[in-house]
Amino acid sequence: MASDGNNVLVAGIYLTDRANTAAATIAELSRSREWSVTHRWAALGQQRTPAELERVTAAHVDVPVPKFVLLNRLLAGRNLSGYRFVVFADDDIDVPPGFLDDYLRLVNRYDFALSQPARTHDSFIDHRFVERLDGIDARWTNFVEIGPVVAMRRDAASILLPFDEQSPMGWGYDFTWPRTMQDAGLRLGIVDATPVRHSLRKPVTGYSWDTANDQQQKYLAGRPHLSKLDAFRILESYA
Repeated sequence: MASDGNNVLVAGIYLTDRANTAAATIAELSRSREWSVTHRWAALGQQRTPAELERVTAAHVDVPVPKFVLLNRLLAGRNLSGYRFVVFADDDIDVPPGFLDDYLRLVNRYDFALSQPARTHDSFIDHRFVERLDGIDARWTNFVEIGPVVAMRRDAASILLPFDEQSPMGWGYDFTWPRTMQDAGLRLGIVDATPVRHSLRKPVTGYSWDTANDQQQKYLAGRPHLSKLDAFRILESYA
């Protein structure tokens, strides 16, 4: 059972007008035996909030709002210091049974303040660096992708949140985050032993690639960040 202080906040957005796995993901994360899980989700779309998700839905927006702007709204005014982790989850993933406990157990073992689970081999993958490496538990890296699942420990959340809305779709965060984390003496990494499948919807189908990329370039131009060459590095791996 979860003990005092083992609190996790899960925040996410689900699309009401498109097929999604939000209900299954929320149900699985809520089955944790080691963590007390609070959900705070936003519904985005014209269709009504599904009855099974009303309990966890904090907002319903029927006009397009960029992902990380909406996540900021979900967290605005919340006292995050009471959560050991804030986990951000997309609505088009499949997570295995026992995922949250297994994942955060390894996150804690390897002292990752910012982390993500690897993606399964059959997922849509933007950066091959985050695809699961078979045979290892995890790796300390210079890169954690902005989705589909990201976990921020309390100390990381305090310096990475709120999200910078100059890049409202989040492009580029994953190249500034390592600099911020390194400056704070915090570790980031990828957990390979608990991969998630991200295969329901192709990325960048609901917004403009050109617009998001332009926002990314302007965002990165004014901030310390790593190049892809420096970001896609494994500092240490764990079996």
